[in-house]
Amino acid sequence: MIEFKKFICGFIKPCTGESEELEKVAVPQEQKIFTIESLISATNNFENKLGQGGFGPVFKGKLLDGREIAVKKLSETSKQGKREFTNEARLLACIQHRNVVSLLGYCAFPEKILVYEYVVNESLDKLLFKSEKRDVLDWKRRYGIIDGVAQGLLYLHEDSYERIIHRDIKASNILLDKKWRPKIADFGMARLYPEDKTHVNTRVAGTNGYMAPEYALHGNLSVKADVYSYGVVVLELISGEKNSKFNKDPGCQNLLDWAYKLYEKGKGKEIMDPALAASADPNQVATCTQIGLLCTQSDPKLRPTMRQVVVMLSKGGPLNEPTKPGYQGIKTRRPSRPSSSSSSIGVSSQTNSISSRSTTTNTMASGGNASTWGFMASTSNANHNHSSSYVNSITDPRGKRPIEG
Repeated sequence: MIEFKKFICGFIKPCTGESEELEKVAVPQEQKIFTIESLISATNNFENKLGQGGFGPVFKGKLLDGREIAVKKLSETSKQGKREFTNEARLLACIQHRNVVSLLGYCAFPEKILVYEYVVNESLDKLLFKSEKRDVLDWKRRYGIIDGVAQGLLYLHEDSYERIIHRDIKASNILLDKKWRPKIADFGMARLYPEDKTHVNTRVAGTNGYMAPEYALHGNLSVKADVYSYGVVVLELISGEKNSKFNKDPGCQNLLDWAYKLYEKGKGKEIMDPALAASADPNQVATCTQIGLLCTQSDPKLRPTMRQVVVMLSKGGPLNEPTKPGYQGIKTRRPSRPSSSSSSIGVSSQTNSISSRSTTTNTMASGGNASTWGFMASTSNANHNHSSSYVNSITDPRGKRPIEG
């Protein structure tokens, strides 16, 4: 335990900036030191590659005791990967929850490697967005994923050793074990969140289609950013559609826009993936659709906390009516006359700061290619009337937008 703690502290010190240096965390005794020889043997000389992250490659292996493992190697040439790799090591060192992937240990020399439990059914996106595999995700399993991810996020936000904002909740970062239990993975961009703060300002990094608008536009980060991303995943699970690649209705900007349009017309059942027709519980589908829309509202103050989401899922009953979702990729105009019932975060009297941050964000994330980031502001009243102004969406061909610092 002492050696592991020295490794983590020594490893992190030279590769984190002063502005984003993480708090020191306790390290559980369950984690162990692996020799490079044992990992070479376990992975058959790193032969079975599972994927590639910003930090470096991930390999599958098997320990002498029969346990299957996933091995992350730090690429020596990746500066961004070193930061993410280190961040993940520190945060996962103190996290233990059935819906969060488990860190088993590390190797410090001659290469820096993290060792995790292997999750047999891999990531959600590989099943949900591929029609030939989607049938294995019946409603019971999808509902279990919705509930499990909610439980995992509640733990990170309120019940873990430190309050943690994941910052990159998406289908590809949700792994499914042999019992189809979801496990939140990839903590490379996660941040500790002070309990006495309503939000923190940080460099924007995340994935197109999942980032909350107030975070994508202003860098205002709070637990409600994770809530927003969770809401997107919920609507993707219900519909089987990927938000960032949605093209089902040419009159809608994305999945959120389409789902809200059908919901407002009383056609919420049409949001459901046809593959779920035989297995779906109509009441659960309706509840989850409403939860997904509540979580993706443009005003973060209107979004529920993850504790409230868990209660909604467990108890059911009537829920609040959602307002129009907020989403990125849309230029919005400032309303000529603000209304007391309207939400216009990011489109009010902050033109200069918005312009400054947008320029910085796009230059750093896209290598200087200009792109417009914004979101749909909603206006609502008791009759659910909504108005907004926007121009065509400008998409990000790269999808993920990590930022070098």
